[in-house]
Amino acid sequence: MYTNKVLAVKMGDNDAEAETVGDYLKELLQCVWHDGEGFSGKRPFGNSGWEHEIYQALASEGYIISESIDGEEHLEIDSSEQEKANQLIRSAIKSLS
Repeated sequence: MYTNKVLAVKMGDNDAEAETVGDYLKELLQCVWHDGEGFSGKRPFGNSGWEHEIYQALASEGYIISESIDGEEHLEIDSSEQEKANQLIRSAIKSLS
């Protein structure tokens, strides 16, 4: 589908300091491996809401539809668009094999 394009989507400001969605996912996997049983799915990079950093990048490139809550960073994403984003990310992760 769009897997290579999704992995190449540029990230904005993010806690993983990743340039692209692919880099973000690699950094997330590094955290899982490094932290092992102590890995925090709620705060892998120190803050909650980390999924929204990816959603924001996908929305900015038009892969999903979102609405800005405050005119800047905070997005409103309905459940169908969130599921679409999750499917794109799952496909992108599978393509890494």
